[in-house]
Amino acid sequence: MATVYTNRRETLIQYLTSEKIEIAMITDPFNIFYYTGFLSEPHERFMAVMIDVKADQTVLFVPALDKSAADAISDVSTIIPISDEEEPFEVVARALNKEAVLFGVEKKSLNLFRYDSLKKHFKHAEVIDIQPFTNQLRMKKSKEEIQLMQNAANIIEKVLAEGIKKVKIGMTELALTAHFETLMREFGADGPSFSTIVLSGEKAALPHGTPGDRKFQEGDFLLIDMGVRKDGYCSDTTRTFVIGEPTAKQREIYEIVLRSNRAGVGTVKEDVALKTFDLAAREVIQKEGYGEYFNNRVGHGLGIEVHEEPSVHQNNEVIAKAGLVFTIEPGIYIPEYGGVRIEDTVYINEYGETEVLTSFPRELQSL
Repeated sequence: MATVYTNRRETLIQYLTSEKIEIAMITDPFNIFYYTGFLSEPHERFMAVMIDVKADQTVLFVPALDKSAADAISDVSTIIPISDEEEPFEVVARALNKEAVLFGVEKKSLNLFRYDSLKKHFKHAEVIDIQPFTNQLRMKKSKEEIQLMQNAANIIEKVLAEGIKKVKIGMTELALTAHFETLMREFGADGPSFSTIVLSGEKAALPHGTPGDRKFQEGDFLLIDMGVRKDGYCSDTTRTFVIGEPTAKQREIYEIVLRSNRAGVGTVKEDVALKTFDLAAREVIQKEGYGEYFNNRVGHGLGIEVHEEPSVHQNNEVIAKAGLVFTIEPGIYIPEYGGVRIEDTVYINEYGETEVLTSFPRELQSL
């Protein structure tokens, strides 16, 4: 019986055939999951799904210690384990046509060491990058994928709502981070989708800062950026709070970012350039004189990975289409003072309309 994974592989095979590519070698773990349903981090070990077009053969090569897990999860019928003492491409060469010439690979995933190994065992091998094709497939999310992403978004919002109840003066960023990550598991997540960000006071001016031993103080901005992975799909949400009563300047900065967020989300639709959404959000901040403090793109794609295509920045001329999922996350970051970011996840549905997967309140909250 055909599965979503076999359908994806069939689409890939059609592309390989049209480009006269003999063997596809997919080594990025997230792309392996996309095409097989098996998600694993092999670390330094070799893992790949390889599709031999001429032989009509699909083989999933996995580290030997992952064989049982792959058997239980993947829909690929031929799964070949590679033990730690084996040379991976010797195993691959025994299973596939050694005379194959054109290999489709992911340029960002194939390192020089693996390339040399491929050339050693497949004497005539030439490679061509097929990552852009996979990126295009992954960008267009199905309704089933959207539901999985909605589940992940719902979990992180429960974690945030429950976790902020613990916030108090003198608590450290690391202590709150640990509490959030415990709640993630309690609410059913498979784990965080990236390293949880909890930043207070002047550290909130660091868009991707690291939680530390800084203790919360009265009047701090508290920026919380986190997400979870659930059933292979990610969430990513940011909200900023004030500990105690906000000052007039804090309210001003927050309201500007909130209007920027609304402007960005409000322009999302299909058949316009992705840059439109960035520019709409950016204009609000620039008009208020804080443009120099918003120096990053407004958003990124979200799905199997927490950062994937498309990149939503002010120069991206790519036209938005139905099926895209990405973040809108404008911010103002003032060095030595603090910062505000409000991040939502949006989806362009089959009607070309915007759906917002995040629902946690956006208005300024004092803790």
